Amino acid sequence: MKSHNAWAGTGVVLLALLSTSCGKSKPPQQQQMPPPDVGVVIAKATSLPLVQDLVGRLSPIRSADVRARVAGVLQKRVYTEGTDVKEGDVLFRIDPAPLRAIVNAQNANLAAAQATYRNNHVAADRARSVGAKGLISKADIDNAAAAERTSAATVKQAQATVDSAKINLGYANVTAPISGRAGQQQVTEGALVGQGEATLLTTIDQIDSLYVNFTQAVGTLDEMRRAAASGSVELADQNKVKIELLQPDGSPYADPGTLDFSAASVDAATGAVTLRGVIPNPQHKLLPGMYVNVRITMGELKHAWLVLQLAVQRDTNGAFVFVVGPDGKVEQKRIKADSLRGDSWVVTDGLTDGDQIVVAGVQKVKPGEPAKASPWQPDQGNGPGGAAPANAPGAAQPKGAPAEGKPAGDKPAADAKPASGQS
Repeated sequence: MKSHNAWAGTGVVLLALLSTSCGKSKPPQQQQMPPPDVGVVIAKATSLPLVQDLVGRLSPIRSADVRARVAGVLQKRVYTEGTDVKEGDVLFRIDPAPLRAIVNAQNANLAAAQATYRNNHVAADRARSVGAKGLISKADIDNAAAAERTSAATVKQAQATVDSAKINLGYANVTAPISGRAGQQQVTEGALVGQGEATLLTTIDQIDSLYVNFTQAVGTLDEMRRAAASGSVELADQNKVKIELLQPDGSPYADPGTLDFSAASVDAATGAVTLRGVIPNPQHKLLPGMYVNVRITMGELKHAWLVLQLAVQRDTNGAFVFVVGPDGKVEQKRIKADSLRGDSWVVTDGLTDGDQIVVAGVQKVKPGEPAKASPWQPDQGNGPGGAAPANAPGAAQPKGAPAEGKPAGDKPAADAKPASGQS
């Protein structure tokens, strides 16, 4: 009886062990991951200035070479190199002694010519008086009158020679032909100048305003004209095109300029059109010859979006963004983003007003899968798991894919900040 009970107890234990073993081998039910939290901004189109960033070079509005106009020995430099001078200021002095001697000699020639004329004039008057009485021949009267006319012409010739000598004497003081900044002295004192050629002494540049010369690809101009014809772009008149020079930190100089000249032909070597603008330079901070960054406003984009760099990604097919649709699922949209404006891309195609563009959490989403959208906050890109700032080590560049964003709060997505509000 005891043996039967022992076997029965053993069977119960075995059944319990088998039941436990079978229970452990059954796989646990798989839990579904919740949709990722993403920060979004609402796309809203707006009008934007049509700007282009180019590279140009500055040149003076007026530039004059100061040259020796008479031969002589350079005695003195009067001006201070690199300073502003006024038109008519004396810059150099050439030895005037030889030129003054020439003036004196020509004055003597003039006096002799005038004396000869007076003598011939008296003789001619006498001949005409006597001839009226029939006492001399007609030929004698004509000869006296001819001598008078010849001596009168000689006086005028001598007077012109004196005037020329005085002009040359005046050139001994080399003056500024224009107002501006005088450059470096090219010839030292004691040198013989103006002998056979007009020797360059210095150069004067006017820099109160400067020309900025730059080029623009003809393809870009054609594209803008086509856009203007389609109505998506409004081009400004040439005299209303705004030009700004950018400092090394990207900020513009205080005084913008205007477009002054546009070439009528295309450079065959570069395929570009030459343009020129006038830039005010009242404080003389800009100097001729400088290379500068030029921002030119050609008109206005009538329908465009500003999309943060954090939201824009690129692959071999171009730029794209992720948007959260009305059904809460993620969709990839291809966009046309060719230029930067501050920390945002200017998007001219591919978006629709009201699109919820994913800014934070970009790397968490996949097309076709759900995502929980909430308004993006500027500090989301700096938190744990968020996108790195653009200037951080290892951060994505404008044309690369940004890091994923930090989950946003629980505010409704309808209150998200419009994409056009970014500058």
